[in-house]
Amino acid sequence: MERVNDCLSRHLWLQLALSVLCASALIMLLYPGNSAFSVVLRTALTSIGGIVVVLVIRKKEKRAAGGGAAGLVSLDSRLRRGEVPVDPQEREAMRALVAQRLHRTRHRVAALAFLAAMFCAVTALTAVTAGTGQTIGFALLTVVFLAWSVGNGNLRHRRLQAMRAALEGDGHSAPPHHSGNRQGGDA
Repeated sequence: MERVNDCLSRHLWLQLALSVLCASALIMLLYPGNSAFSVVLRTALTSIGGIVVVLVIRKKEKRAAGGGAAGLVSLDSRLRRGEVPVDPQEREAMRALVAQRLHRTRHRVAALAFLAAMFCAVTALTAVTAGTGQTIGFALLTVVFLAWSVGNGNLRHRRLQAMRAALEGDGHSAPPHHSGNRQGGDA
């Protein structure tokens, strides 16, 4: 799994292409009848705003990590494993990256509540305007996506908080219990 994460982190275009293809497959599953090409094209065109946001965030994170994609991938990998950098420059880059990500997630609870309300509203409107298959599909998508968003968001937030706490420590070495820490935090 680590190789997949590194590959997707290194090649942002692959991550975006897979996202568009997965979304297109879901649309074709829920609403059969349109050609695959037209669905992929419409999905890609409607995803442009999200792609621009991802690219802007990536540019800021590269700058925080020292300017390169390789540095960002390395820091992101260390962050997932809970490894605190020893090198002073890497520590400073990790500190900047963690601060940036924590700042960006400061309204995550409100955003998740809004996302849940939006998904539930779309599911309810689908139940009123579409067939049973689409309603069941949107209901399943709502439950699975929201559960994944909350679980993954909490895991990432705990990892960021644990890394911030470790970086604010003595500044010389990582405590041994942080290496490979999958939960991301201990109090």
